Amino acid sequence: MATPALTEKQRTPPAAVAKEAEKGLKLREEHGRSGTEVGRRRASQLRNRETVSERDIKSMYSYFARHNVDKRGKNWANKDQPSAGYIAWLLWGGEPGRTWVDGLHAKLDKAS
Repeated sequence: MATPALTEKQRTPPAAVAKEAEKGLKLREEHGRSGTEVGRRRASQLRNRETVSERDIKSMYSYFARHNVDKRGKNWANKDQPSAGYIAWLLWGGEPGRTWVDGLHAKLDKAS
């Protein structure tokens, strides 16, 4: 049987990722908008620091690649009225999530 490319520890969201997901969930509740059901579930998974699968890593990597353009939108990170894109970005772990997933994705690519 092949050795997994990533350990359980590597696939466990870091505290900074959990914190950003929690922030996204709070903003979503406060503003009553943003994020799909998938995004909300991902945020709960990250906030709870539940181990992610390799499939989750690929999904997160794709999300960040597709939505990086959202940063140019109106009200990105606006304290009073954050954009829907910003809230959704946080639900997926924000910048710490992107950095973490980019590293994991590179390790998966190297292993395959």
